[in-house]
Amino acid sequence: MLKATLRSFLAHKGRLLLSALAVVLSVAFVAGSLIFSDTVTRTFDRLFASTSADVTVGPSDDLKASVPTGAVQTVPASLAGEVARVDGVASTHADVSVENITVVDGENKSVGPTTGAPTIATDWYVTDRSPVKLTSGHAPRGASEAMLDTDTADKKHVEIGDTLTVMAQPGSFKVKIVGIATFTTTNPGAALVFLDPATAATQLLGSPDKATSISVDAAQGVSDTTLERRVTAAIGAGPYEVKTADEQAESSAEALGGFLDVIKYVMLGFAGIAVLVGVFLIVNTFSMLIAQRTRELGLLRALGADRRQVRRSVLTEAVLLGVVGSTLGLAAGIGLAAGLIKLMSAFGMNLKTTEMVVGWATPVSAYVVGVGVTFVAAYLPARRAATVSPMAALADADIAGVGRPLKVRAVVGAVVGALGVAALAGCVSASKTASAASLLGLGVVLTLIATVIAGPLLVRPVIRVLGGAFPALFGSVGRMSQRNALRNPRRTGATAAALMVGLALVGGMSVASASMSKSFDEQIDKTLGADFVVQNANFTPFSEEVTDAVRDTDGVGLVVRQRFAPLAVRLPDGKRVETTATGYDDQVDDVAHVTYAEGDTAAALADGSIGMDVDFAKEHGVRLGSVLPVEFPGDRTTSLKVGALSDQDAGGGFGMQGGLFLGIATVEKYVPGGQDSALYVNAASGTSGEQLRPRLEKTLDAYPQVQARDQADYKKLVHDQIAVLLYLVYALLGLAIVIAVLGVVNTLALSVVERTREIGLLRAIGLGRRQLRRMIRLESVVIAVFGAVLGLALGLVWGVCIQQVLELQGMKALAVPWGTIVAVVVGSAVVGVVAALLPALRASRMNVLAAIAHE
Repeated sequence: MLKATLRSFLAHKGRLLLSALAVVLSVAFVAGSLIFSDTVTRTFDRLFASTSADVTVGPSDDLKASVPTGAVQTVPASLAGEVARVDGVASTHADVSVENITVVDGENKSVGPTTGAPTIATDWYVTDRSPVKLTSGHAPRGASEAMLDTDTADKKHVEIGDTLTVMAQPGSFKVKIVGIATFTTTNPGAALVFLDPATAATQLLGSPDKATSISVDAAQGVSDTTLERRVTAAIGAGPYEVKTADEQAESSAEALGGFLDVIKYVMLGFAGIAVLVGVFLIVNTFSMLIAQRTRELGLLRALGADRRQVRRSVLTEAVLLGVVGSTLGLAAGIGLAAGLIKLMSAFGMNLKTTEMVVGWATPVSAYVVGVGVTFVAAYLPARRAATVSPMAALADADIAGVGRPLKVRAVVGAVVGALGVAALAGCVSASKTASAASLLGLGVVLTLIATVIAGPLLVRPVIRVLGGAFPALFGSVGRMSQRNALRNPRRTGATAAALMVGLALVGGMSVASASMSKSFDEQIDKTLGADFVVQNANFTPFSEEVTDAVRDTDGVGLVVRQRFAPLAVRLPDGKRVETTATGYDDQVDDVAHVTYAEGDTAAALADGSIGMDVDFAKEHGVRLGSVLPVEFPGDRTTSLKVGALSDQDAGGGFGMQGGLFLGIATVEKYVPGGQDSALYVNAASGTSGEQLRPRLEKTLDAYPQVQARDQADYKKLVHDQIAVLLYLVYALLGLAIVIAVLGVVNTLALSVVERTREIGLLRAIGLGRRQLRRMIRLESVVIAVFGAVLGLALGLVWGVCIQQVLELQGMKALAVPWGTIVAVVVGSAVVGVVAALLPALRASRMNVLAAIAHE
């Protein structure tokens, strides 16, 4: 049996190749994502470990803002002297390092990275832990000199002697580049500006008496943990956080972890789609191979092979396919990881392919996925093979599945579908986002499974409609193509299912993104009353200098500032909620239309008051006039009275829990040193928006980090943010289509082999080569469009349910992108044509006599 199995596998290796490609793709994404994330993690672990001081003393950072505030938490620079007196301390240094800056060249062009990595200004202090070394020029001396890292200098064409402007929170200042520093470790993609230590504290923090942290070196023989305990005992826990080198490295790695997780989970999403779609392809391939080998399997049974041996033979072929696919996929995954590393280098993160990490978990995961998928997918066809009777060796081989009743599928599909519909109905009627999202996920999974199970039941009614015009348009060729698609519903359903999965995902997310865009458009129309909004594209804050320049622009009337403040609020139900509140100037009603269930803007923004979303208030037992304990960064605490309850549909579009807002004076009091995140600008009386725009743009030429946007521009910004998610979905669709095309090609190629004698007879009675190719193309098109119709119908239902979940977050508009839907259907027909090219060409080249004589 083993010899027979190996010979069978090698005999059908061409037919199994396309199935192996599905395994290769899924394994490649799994292996590539693991290798890439392991490489980046290991690289940055080494970087953080080698650059962290033995002990670091920094400000307590219990509260983290969901959006940046621009405020820099500091410690007294004099703390370095206090720590230096602790037993076991060899040396200390008051560090200055900030990210809330912008650096521009002489033409007012940003010198910072455009990839989202920060621009960091820090004091030049050489230790054996420094990630850079001076390679040209000299170290900065005095207030007017600075150094730049070599990667930024090369990309932005900055040379020694050039003058740059640094825009920091205390104000802007000019520096002359006197030196270039080169990274000795991995460059994380940031732009680094080095200043004289005294200058750094004064210009970046506003005072020589401040520092962002204290670096502490341990004396010989003193461990980091021992020194950490001594320093903590000496200065007290208070507003300070004391960390060892390992703890500091771990904290830095956690900050990077979110970025890595996004890449890792996106790639695993691609792997998941590849696995899911590949399962249909493998099931179909093995089902058809077994159908074509009915006589062969019957002969094996007649020679004495029992059912278990036949089943084991088929599963052994699947395992062999999985091993081959996993091996090739692992190699492809290594190549994919190398490509990602090169791509990261293009974005400024200079990783090295020579330091690629292939941990033991990567090949294990690769083979578990590859072999597991093929084994599971081939199990049902293997069971079907085991049922072949020895008498089949004496009869003509029938096509498995033709004419067999679909009652079991109908019952199982109906039950699973009913459960899925019930879950989606529960999602629509749910009043809480968490429960609605859980029911949505359950409903999506169950309805997808039900559609796959019941797909063959839908083949005959749907394809009769989709191919109804074929006989009239293409005559007998059209009629035969339609009937070929109908002759085996199981096969047609399984082939179309591969395409259906990807298109269902696209349909659902397209409806969701269109609904989000429309909801935000309506919200902007309803709430935004300002002529212009001045802000950064990624909502990062900017210095007060920008605010002053906008106010001084000719034709500007009212300017209302917006700032963010991280806080924790104690609620009457006993819960402590950490979130980010928004601060506004008093005249916010002149630039925004805010609606209230109780109270008004003046009461919410008054000193000692706070406003919040009415639904959040009801959920936690908050009433108008309630006094709530509030914690701010730096151990600042106070109690604020609830002055207003708003009933806006969406809290500013930032998704911050509670929709908390307060006066900007309160923000400045408890989060000092913060920066404005947006300015709402109205033109002065007698000045139109068209007249003000060029003046504002001229003012902001000197500040490339911010832009002035009117309502249309603001909507486009929001649409662009949402489009990023949609592009990911389209990429997933592309992968699903690639595998689905392989599935259609495989099905048609095996179908051509299966119908060799039939094709020979058709050619013998006068069917031309061109007509034969057209028949196979039309069959492919109708299968592809059938998959598209099922997928889009399912996706539209999912999209409507997703919108119902979004409605609980205030996004109440429903939009269906019909243009996208039509384009996908047309694209599916094109996919069908492309997939049929090779099978149709092969069929048309058959020798007629050999085909008629084929067994």
